[in-house]
Amino acid sequence: MSALHYDSYTEARAHLKDLLDAAEKGRVATVRRDSVQAAVVDVERLRYFLASLLPASAQVVAEDGGWSVFIPGLPVAADGATFDEALTEMVDALREYAEDWQSRLLDAPNHRDNWGLVQLISLSDDDQLRDWLAGTAR
Repeated sequence: MSALHYDSYTEARAHLKDLLDAAEKGRVATVRRDSVQAAVVDVERLRYFLASLLPASAQVVAEDGGWSVFIPGLPVAADGATFDEALTEMVDALREYAEDWQSRLLDAPNHRDNWGLVQLISLSDDDQLRDWLAGTAR
């Protein structure tokens, strides 16, 4: 079976099972609404792909008996008494950033290009984000 393309959401709704089955198998599946075409993709495939494309580039620094974590170029940082605590705080900080991006930063010139990062954060569970930050993404 080839790629699925539906030219309206009404047509896509009528074939929702086929659309979701195609996405699950990794096939190209799109829906057009007016002039916008959207892709339907499997979450785990997208998350894995984004994690492989977007290295965390997290910097971890031991200081003052604790640890600090930051990602250069992002307004996100965290610290903790232990390395694990600092990573946990960084996951929380990333989640807050993703929420802020969704609600108000997505159109800001210095944040709009973080779409992929926000998708990765939103599609990952805490363990997946910790692994991504530590450079052991799965």
